[in-house]
Amino acid sequence: MTDTTGVAWCQPCLAPEGRNSGSNTVMSPSEVAVSVDDAAGRPRNPDGTFAPGNPGKPPGSRHKATQAVLALLDGEAEALTRKAVERALEGDTTALRLCLERLAPPRKDSPVTFALPAMQSATDAAQAAGAVLAAVAGGDLTPTEGAHVMALIDTYRRTLETTELERRLAALEGGRA
Repeated sequence: MTDTTGVAWCQPCLAPEGRNSGSNTVMSPSEVAVSVDDAAGRPRNPDGTFAPGNPGKPPGSRHKATQAVLALLDGEAEALTRKAVERALEGDTTALRLCLERLAPPRKDSPVTFALPAMQSATDAAQAAGAVLAAVAGGDLTPTEGAHVMALIDTYRRTLETTELERRLAALEGGRA
């Protein structure tokens, strides 16, 4: 049913006979099984999620608004960049910040340098961990940097342990054959 503006309205779905007291009560939306199709005609579940075998949007597809903005800016990138640089040189602090953020973005990580003993076995990890703790205590590393280095040491230790276990297992299996 549509109104005078052309908007489609649906009447409430009535419950089947015998439900509740047998009266005509309105069903909840979750009780109404409707197959809705997306724009490409692919089926969806009643709750609006995609049905099995329908992955939704294809990988790499973009939203219509993004496509419209990209179409408007197509070929204008150089002129817009030039204008932003001009405004920055004129003293516009917002344009200056925009240009600097693009030229030299803030560093997310910085390299750390400190003495770390070589690790040839899993037991050497204790010495390496002690060196990291000493560097944090001495102010050479921040606690966050120390935690990240400790995670690397732990990963390396587990790799060494796994390698050692594989070597031992291979030796045991080789002795039985």
